[in-house]
Amino acid sequence: MHLTIPESYDPKLSIIDTQKAIRYIRETFQDEFGKELNLSRLSAPMFVEKSTGLNDNLNGVEKPVSFDMKDMPDQTIEIVHSLAKWKRVALKRYGFGMHEGLYTNMNAIRKDEDLDNIHSIYVDQWDWEKIISKDERNIDTLKSTVRDIFKVIKHMEHEVWYKFPEAVYHLPDEIHFVTTQELEDRFPDMTPKERENAITKELGCVFLMQIGGKMKSGKRHDGRAPDYDDWKLNGDILFWYEPLQMALEISSMGIRVSEESMKAQLKDANAEDRLKLPYHQMLEKGELPYTIGGGIGQSRLCMLLLGKAHVGEVQASVWPQDMIDKCYENHIQIL
Repeated sequence: MHLTIPESYDPKLSIIDTQKAIRYIRETFQDEFGKELNLSRLSAPMFVEKSTGLNDNLNGVEKPVSFDMKDMPDQTIEIVHSLAKWKRVALKRYGFGMHEGLYTNMNAIRKDEDLDNIHSIYVDQWDWEKIISKDERNIDTLKSTVRDIFKVIKHMEHEVWYKFPEAVYHLPDEIHFVTTQELEDRFPDMTPKERENAITKELGCVFLMQIGGKMKSGKRHDGRAPDYDDWKLNGDILFWYEPLQMALEISSMGIRVSEESMKAQLKDANAEDRLKLPYHQMLEKGELPYTIGGGIGQSRLCMLLLGKAHVGEVQASVWPQDMIDKCYENHIQIL
């Protein structure tokens, strides 16, 4: 557990007004986001069968919360880590067309998360996915989509300022694009997290690209599951967050793997055994559409727009008692 206490922190809003702001941000953002990217809202599962291969493996070391059920005793049911693979199958099943997509309200439990100001075992995000052509699997499509998302976030800043002017946290006017290799070249003696902080503090908002594969040093900037994002066409949206003096990740997203890139990345990750799973077989046979997608943290976005010091101020979760006590001592209002 790690906790950062901002100096002379003032939450600005009462707990009740914070709750009103949370509702406003969540309801307004999803409508604006859906319109901007041509996405329809769908219902989504909170758990999936392990045997389908649909669950997100994250970095490959986190264990999903799992259980069995009376009417399916031979199946292990897992609470989702994210819906990265499920969405791509859903686009095919529901008959979405070219440049159409979906978003959904995704709730997950990541029990192995290290708790701090921005990490909780409870994950709430808008998971989204959109069909593109194979020819659009390129950096221009990725950057254009990132700029569209940034535009909606900036629009939300103005909307929140109109409703809660005393509380809004002001955002930079532009997003910059940087690769993990460029960061390693520029800051060779820093850790990946230190590099993220350095470049985001300098530029304000960054889309950090190409996460998952090995860099020239032979190291990876960060782990990424090998079977949904194409490691050459993905990235994270990071904002410099002054209250905590750190880069705050709002979204992880990317163009999804093709048949070829999935095989190459599974081999690189020593995970070729997954090719036997139903999802991977569908993709290998060309039965799934080419897509771009990702997740946008709901609580993270509320935290960013309202200038909050702890994600527990904008979501109800479970925290160690000593963290709760220290937060209350410093005017951090854990829900």
